Amino acid sequence: MTRRRPERALVRPHVVTGGRAHPTRNIFDLVTLVSATRTRATGLSPEKRRVMELCQGGALSVAEVAAHLALPASVTKVLLSDLVDSGHIVTRASAADRDQTEDQLLREVLNGLRARL
Repeated sequence: MTRRRPERALVRPHVVTGGRAHPTRNIFDLVTLVSATRTRATGLSPEKRRVMELCQGGALSVAEVAAHLALPASVTKVLLSDLVDSGHIVTRASAADRDQTEDQLLREVLNGLRARL
C-alpha cells in the first residue's frame, strides 16, 4: 500500500503577492499581532479574504496567520501590509513587547519613589 502525498498548492507565492518580495511597511515581526477592523472583504484576493476570516475571531500573530495560510512568512507579511494599507487590519505589538515596556515603566516609577524617600 503506497501513501499519497498531500496536494501542493498550484499557485506560486510570487503570484499571490503580485510579484512583490517586500511589504510596503516594515512593521511586521513574527510575533506582531494583527486583527481585523472591517467585516467586509469584497474586492480582495482569496488569500486576503482568508486572512480577514482568520482575524475576525481575534488577534493572531503573523506566524499563526502564515501557518493557517500554509504560506511563507515573507509572503504573509506582504499580504498583511496590503491589508494594513487598505485599512482592513490593524497591528499591535505582541504581549511580550508590551510587558517589557510596562516593566520598564514600573522600574522608573520605583526609582523615582526611592529618590524621593
